[in-house]
Amino acid sequence: MAKPNYIKIAKKVVKTEISELKKINKLFDNSFVKAVELIANCKGKIICAGVGKSGLIGRKISATLSSVGVSSFFLNPGEASHGDLGQIDKKDILLVFSYSGNTAEILNMLKYCNRFNIKIIGVASKVDSILLKASDIKILLPKVKEADLTGMVPTSSTSLTLLFGDCLAVALMSKIKFSKERFKVYHPGGNIGQTLLLVKDIMLVGKKMPLININTNIVNAIKIITKKDLGVGIVTRNKMVVGVVSDGDIRRGSKKYSKKNKVSLLMSKKPFYVSENTPASKALSIMSEKKITSLIVSSDMDYKKNKISFKPKGLLHIHSLLKHGIK
Repeated sequence: MAKPNYIKIAKKVVKTEISELKKINKLFDNSFVKAVELIANCKGKIICAGVGKSGLIGRKISATLSSVGVSSFFLNPGEASHGDLGQIDKKDILLVFSYSGNTAEILNMLKYCNRFNIKIIGVASKVDSILLKASDIKILLPKVKEADLTGMVPTSSTSLTLLFGDCLAVALMSKIKFSKERFKVYHPGGNIGQTLLLVKDIMLVGKKMPLININTNIVNAIKIITKKDLGVGIVTRNKMVVGVVSDGDIRRGSKKYSKKNKVSLLMSKKPFYVSENTPASKALSIMSEKKITSLIVSSDMDYKKNKISFKPKGLLHIHSLLKHGIK
């Protein structure tokens, strides 16, 4: 007996699913628009539900919605029939997935929502199904050819439903004007959160900044730098940056000059700085290139104008970058 060509089989699955997924374009009609608008204006939560593989897809779509700022959770229809229906509030919207639309377990959930006038968005492939008949907004999935050898195992159909969920989430992101900054709020950890971190998210501000007036003498400047424990001091005139002095430079200078001399004698008049909206990873790259451990932070406007003197927004220290996993 000839050994199956697994690569050939896999490629056939890919070819079939890609071909069938193109049918999703039939789905984008007025019902899809209404679903986006209804979810965007929801005052409660989006409760996703489904059984079996549709349930797994419902969980993923619920997680995607939550990650883009749309409050959502998954509710198992079987558990719902044993007391969990109380989790559904009148302000909520039920988003139910069932390819056949006739899954018995969803019946009690649908009856409950219809009774209390809770809006239902049904996603199914049969127009005369129980789910779509009970739904306020009916999303009719196109019927597709499954990609397995028997043509019976949910493959293309589950991929299609998952793709619908992604399309819905992205359309909602556009509707609510979702941005990288908002995405970062819901993803503070992991590689994504680190990638999206901006300088303004981790810089030191206010009283934490080592600000030194240009008229301060060397001995008092050393006291300020020591107290802030950042190894650097930002020299200012009328609250505007005019220079920077490192801990090492000022201590070496104190041995050469009178401690009554002003700090301006030892400062660098061209400090390195970045704008507050610079990616933290880029700021680290600048520190490595310049072989420094701190960067003064300016506003975007001051940075774009390449100002020599500006009001400091904060100070970014290497320790803050490492603390947040930026390497």
